[in-house]
Amino acid sequence: MTPAEALPTAERDTSGFAGHPRGLMTLFFTEMWERFSYYGMRAFLVLFMVAPVTSGGLGFEDARAGVIYGTYTAMVYMLSVPGGWVADRFLGQQRSVLIGGVLIMCGHISLAFPQLPMFFLGLALVALGTGLLKPNISSIVGQIYVQGDERRDAGFTIFYMGINIGAFLAPIVCGGLIAESPAFRNLLSSVGISPNSAWHFAFAAAAVGMFFGLVQYVIGRKRLGDAGLRPTPPKDAAEGSRNRSILVGILLVFIVLPLVIVGLSAAGVLELTPERVGSAFGYILLATAVLTLGGLLLFGVRDASERRGAIVIALLFFAACVFWGCFEQAGSVLTLFADRHTDRTIFGFAFGATYYQSLNAVFVVLLGPLFAWVWIKLARMRKEPNTIVKFGLGMVGVGLGFLVLVPAARIIAGGSLVGWHWLVILYFVHTCGELCLSPVGLSSMTKLAPQRLVGLVMGVWFLATSIGNFMAGQAVGLTKEMSMESFFLLMTGFPIAIGVGLFLLAKPVQRMLDRSTTEAAGGH
Repeated sequence: MTPAEALPTAERDTSGFAGHPRGLMTLFFTEMWERFSYYGMRAFLVLFMVAPVTSGGLGFEDARAGVIYGTYTAMVYMLSVPGGWVADRFLGQQRSVLIGGVLIMCGHISLAFPQLPMFFLGLALVALGTGLLKPNISSIVGQIYVQGDERRDAGFTIFYMGINIGAFLAPIVCGGLIAESPAFRNLLSSVGISPNSAWHFAFAAAAVGMFFGLVQYVIGRKRLGDAGLRPTPPKDAAEGSRNRSILVGILLVFIVLPLVIVGLSAAGVLELTPERVGSAFGYILLATAVLTLGGLLLFGVRDASERRGAIVIALLFFAACVFWGCFEQAGSVLTLFADRHTDRTIFGFAFGATYYQSLNAVFVVLLGPLFAWVWIKLARMRKEPNTIVKFGLGMVGVGLGFLVLVPAARIIAGGSLVGWHWLVILYFVHTCGELCLSPVGLSSMTKLAPQRLVGLVMGVWFLATSIGNFMAGQAVGLTKEMSMESFFLLMTGFPIAIGVGLFLLAKPVQRMLDRSTTEAAGGH
């Protein structure tokens, strides 16, 4: 079903917010609450894992917490690929969003129980649910507008604001006001509840957020009409049979096999540790990347022009992996840095380490329109940098953010805490880098990919984000093997070196792409 067929009356539906279809607000609030639950839990996840058992935490070493964090967040994005495929062919996007939301809520409820098996079960359910919800709710946003509707870009902008509102509020509410709050712990003590339960009340708050999202989604679902309502039927019996076989494979890999492994571990047949799981998952990610990109380059392209586009996709994929590996340390290395090494008081007001994670959302909202205006202005002057240059700017930005912390590390080495402003500056610089790279990433994938391979290439983009998150978790262990200053210098030099390399490649790559454009137009 094409977007135009999905909702033929969408062009006439101006009864919603700012003249948009009414369904936009249903999707806006669903995504806002889903992001609230995800970022709310992520904000304090590492802190909970490394907190002493006597304080209600799990008492894990930093490296183990990093492995779990990286594997979990990587799975969230990796599962978006099969989640989108299952929705397209079997469930439909609307039903997938509903099922995904229920799984996420159940995952957070599981995390609210203090038993270790419930902790790992909760992470698995949240990852599975997000894999179903995340790619498909964005797809529905596109389908509530007919093809060529000039309101579409503005609609996605409004939707994106919902993401950032949820990402802004979540660390403050779940992390700062509940998980880390001495006042909340005192409140629990006053009513006879162990103050160590604050962590689990914070997980429950994330569950409540997803519950609110589900309630308003169910109530407002009728506003979506047929957008994303039904899966795409197979073109023939052979395709239907092939799709069912693939579905069985997905269920075996992501549902049955993990349950078997857990069962063998419980029976004492197999020794299962987070480190072993993380190591195995890392190899799976690497193999998936090699097979996907290798298949695209060797078998997916049909001519020299498509091969050149695939080479650029591989280049951007590598850069994106490194970028997200640095950027996503917000929930791992940088959260531990904020908790242990910053003086978190402003005008006598003390705040938790999780508050810092709201900064990115604030800066995206404030700087996003400015960056859009700059690109438009430069385009009119015919000076807008191409995609490779923008990716290079993103790499340099994430490196310069870590450079900010190099002098801070020297202060800490002298035995002092550093002021809160060091991390504020880092997140500001990182957001500038994100706005150079992230918005053009998805657009570039769709432009460079042949139409028949757009779905696969979009999966490649999600895979880069998944690998980056995995690397961000592994970085925690690296901080224990080198000094803080050396670590931040490494995080500065590596992405900047890649950024400089991209600047040097920008013109040759652009000439290569221009050649493909000329050939496509029939030139020589």
